[in-house]
Amino acid sequence: MKDDPGLLPIRGALWPGVRYGCTTRHGGVSNAPWDTFNLGMHTGDASDAVLENRRRLTAILPEAPFWLEQVHGIDVADADAPPLGAGGPPRADAAVTTRPGRVLAIMTADCVPVVIADVHGRALGVAHAGWRGLAAGVLEATVAALRSRLPDAAAWRAWVGPCIGQARFEVGDEVRCAFVDDDGAASQYFTAGVVPGKWLADLAGLSFHCLAKMGIQHVERSGLCTYERADLFYSYRRESTTGRMATIAWLEGRPA
Repeated sequence: MKDDPGLLPIRGALWPGVRYGCTTRHGGVSNAPWDTFNLGMHTGDASDAVLENRRRLTAILPEAPFWLEQVHGIDVADADAPPLGAGGPPRADAAVTTRPGRVLAIMTADCVPVVIADVHGRALGVAHAGWRGLAAGVLEATVAALRSRLPDAAAWRAWVGPCIGQARFEVGDEVRCAFVDDDGAASQYFTAGVVPGKWLADLAGLSFHCLAKMGIQHVERSGLCTYERADLFYSYRRESTTGRMATIAWLEGRPA
């Protein structure tokens, strides 16, 4: 594998046994408004452009990514299980692996990408956490799947990648209630908006809160806002017709 920080430039601290990063909107062939490195096939972009972008990404990875059909749910795909025939990618919003070289991928354009691994780099998961998935328990489901694969793990760590920032994510009462009704401590991640009944929600903070409640000892946040950084990221709230970034992760070592 050739390490290419140009296509996976957004990263956190180094993790033993784990490689991970997030793409930006640069380095591909898509035309505006998907310019240029759109990896989402469902965005209205030309399919041949998306396939070329995916080919460029795959060229720097140990193998082709394990793509998902994301539906804002909580299902977790087992990336190590045999494929279920010639259908499309699994309908899921998270995936886990314990196989070195198995490349996991999730796509985002404001939602939260989360990478989770044990501290010794033996089990790995990625999750797509929009507010619906977060409230429904996608991170809990991902961590449960990882712990079932590696029950003797000494500790876990996580990276919360670029997502829409709190100042740009206005939501209604129903979103705040989805979190606060079951966990009063989640109220700290909502501030009142200008309009009565509206709130500014901190998705990265809610993700951190959820992970900490599950005993994830080390959680790093990128601190990058997809809405405000139009120079780097796609944002569905900023432009409804737009592309998708991918957060990519894999365990180091030789594939089986």
